[in-house]
Amino acid sequence: MPSSAVRTFTDPDAYFAGIRNLQIEGLVLQRGEFRAESTHIDLHRLFMYRSEENLPRIMKVTPSGTRAGIVFATDPGGPAMLANGIEIADGQVFRNGLDWEWYLRSSAPCKWGSMSLTPEGLAAAGEAIIGRELLPATFARTLAPPPPALSRLRKLHGAAAHLAKTAPDILAKPEVARAMEQASVEAMVFCLADSRSENVRNVQRHRARVMGRLAEVLMANPEEPLYMAELSARVGTSYWTLRDCCLEYLGMSPKRYLWLRRMNLARRALRRANAEQTTVTEIASDHGFWELGRFSVDYRSLFDESPSTALRRAPDGP
Repeated sequence: MPSSAVRTFTDPDAYFAGIRNLQIEGLVLQRGEFRAESTHIDLHRLFMYRSEENLPRIMKVTPSGTRAGIVFATDPGGPAMLANGIEIADGQVFRNGLDWEWYLRSSAPCKWGSMSLTPEGLAAAGEAIIGRELLPATFARTLAPPPPALSRLRKLHGAAAHLAKTAPDILAKPEVARAMEQASVEAMVFCLADSRSENVRNVQRHRARVMGRLAEVLMANPEEPLYMAELSARVGTSYWTLRDCCLEYLGMSPKRYLWLRRMNLARRALRRANAEQTTVTEIASDHGFWELGRFSVDYRSLFDESPSTALRRAPDGP
């Protein structure tokens, strides 16, 4: 069941103890009245955490051994943190090891976040999205992801935190949570992957068969919103192979195609629904759209009418 919680702290010990899945010994490094706000978000497989602290501190972190994750600054351009004495630069993420203790230090007020999967979940996500397993780090280290990948990761992380704070009921909806998780896991994998997988080979020879399997998957799930990681897994190929196939066969990326498919599924649901028994918000969130204003703008641009107009229409026939 998706869940989220936003908490504020004035007691550092309570704050450090409240960071789940990690055993933390923390020390505030500057005098003053401590204040912190934390946001926990559980999206089935993916755990997300976001924090804002007003005083510098150091944390000795003992990992649980059950989650493989990354830590990053959520405020680009803000003061850098140091992990094991190494600065996490603005364009970097820190990848923690499963078993080794590490130290996370700030020198000023900071805003940071983390995302984690089980080792098995990370391996499966890597296999589905980039065609190779991503193994947990043995030792903690910093990475420099491609800037677009890190930018998308931060935006999704911020969007999830915003929903947790302002509309937790929307985030708790299963389809919204699934959409957010799929997008966030994909962004995390792209941040961790150094390059395209060397296992993506003989693409030309497989394209016809890949597109045949894609058609079978979509036909078997005519009413279900699908997302990239699970679609790649069901088709049985990597993201990159599926992307190249779709660009050649469909003239667009599979992500764009799936987005269009979800928009059309939402349109179908709006036109079939009874306006006295449901709302645009409910239908949009049931199809994985959590930014309702953007959904309305995109819907009007795509279909030349507003979602509310579609809902007020007489229900379509079969």
